[in-house]
Amino acid sequence: MGRGSSTIMLAALAGLVLSLVLAQVSLPYAVMTPGPIMNTLGDVQEGTPLIEVDGAQTFPTEGRLNFTTVRVGGGPGNETNVWDYVTARLSGDATILPVDQVFPRGATRTEIREENQAEMEGSQQGAAAVALRALGYDVTETVSVAGTTEDSEFHGLLEQGDVVTAVNGIATDSADAVRAEVATVPVGGDISVTVQRDGKEQVVEGRTIDAEGRSVLGIFLSRAFSSDVEVTITAGDVGGPSAGMMFALGIYDVLTEGPLTGGADISGTGTITPDGEVGPIGGIRQKVIGAQDAGSAFFLAPQGNCAELEGQVPDGIEVFSIATFDDALAAVEGIAKDEDLADLPRCG
Repeated sequence: MGRGSSTIMLAALAGLVLSLVLAQVSLPYAVMTPGPIMNTLGDVQEGTPLIEVDGAQTFPTEGRLNFTTVRVGGGPGNETNVWDYVTARLSGDATILPVDQVFPRGATRTEIREENQAEMEGSQQGAAAVALRALGYDVTETVSVAGTTEDSEFHGLLEQGDVVTAVNGIATDSADAVRAEVATVPVGGDISVTVQRDGKEQVVEGRTIDAEGRSVLGIFLSRAFSSDVEVTITAGDVGGPSAGMMFALGIYDVLTEGPLTGGADISGTGTITPDGEVGPIGGIRQKVIGAQDAGSAFFLAPQGNCAELEGQVPDGIEVFSIATFDDALAAVEGIAKDEDLADLPRCG
């Protein structure tokens, strides 16, 4: 073997060793790239609709109401290495963020997965409540204690799972009703909370505390919803709350006669509260890119994300600014009717 061949082999070996070393070096960053989209009106697998409804008449539909996803590299058990970082820096589709901005500090991969799944289940419940109420179905809300702050007068007195039924003896049937009654009491004022615990009613007394000049109990509330109409959503391994708005639109569509989309391909994202407010999410730019790459001509984005899309919307897709479920419904109906959409607020 000649000297030139030996030099090439040594260089190749050095390059291989360097590659292996760099692949083992972890960097404190998370990398977001476009993920797949899923049609809420379609099947999650053959014969299994993503949305199933029991207890009400459903109708065939057309078109697509896609929820969008983001692939997130980095975090516990999936750390970003040098090659991941360099690839992301060279990509026009990726966003690089400090890992602590994306994942809770100290959380394990299992804890993150469980939290994402809980958020997904909560978003599905909220979406069903919004869609069913919009269609006039009765939806019952149950409010329970999820936890208390350490400075709360009720810390150690109320327990996780206690069902809140009244405040100061006034019946409450929603989280909003609980907050409204608390707001009538001055900061530091006496207040009682009636709960159901293990099938028995208990009245717990304490005082409100200050939260930026407002009276609060220092209680974290959990909301659950029930109706004679049962909605089941099968979304696979996707986690987090960001599909809520698109779930609500999909449920509304299958419960109403005629295709809501008019056959159009519409994608979107956004959390949704049981009261129909649409909230911002992470990875908005990647979600718009993923939708455009998949063939969507229209995208529904939370109003709270619009600033991030300034100058970032790719050609071939229109992005609408959405603050509420009613906004989303109006946008989809306008698209379906092929109306002049100039009056609808845009992002980007």
